[in-house]
Amino acid sequence: MEPRISIITLGVSNLEKSYQFYTTLGFPTSKKPEDGIIFFKTSGVCLALYPLNELAKDVSSEFIINRSSFSGITLAHNTKSKAEVNTVLELAQQAGGTIEKPAQDVFWGGYSGYFSDPDGYLWEVAYGDCWEFNEDGSLIIE
Repeated sequence: MEPRISIITLGVSNLEKSYQFYTTLGFPTSKKPEDGIIFFKTSGVCLALYPLNELAKDVSSEFIINRSSFSGITLAHNTKSKAEVNTVLELAQQAGGTIEKPAQDVFWGGYSGYFSDPDGYLWEVAYGDCWEFNEDGSLIIE
């Protein structure tokens, strides 16, 4: 696993309100709330906003939406191949992490899975065939 975080996703209760907040602060994006997810371009890591209920469902249908069982925050490590998703998930499990969602084809056209670290922080490991990366491995956000 390359030592990088591609995306930090915040599960939000009101996508429109959060969009207005972050754009007012000057975070640039080409997305709108009606797109269902917002990606903000930052220096390095991408900040994403996604409806809290949808984010919880994406991780596992077993998550109950309350802050004691689901923080509403996920970290993402984006890969350059499907095989790399599987490799990173296996590495995380061998290192003591828990596979929360095995890698699988997902609704947005990519391939992803989730693991939690020993403290329960959630990581999505994902591949999308349309993604492009900078030389340093960071994800290019349009």
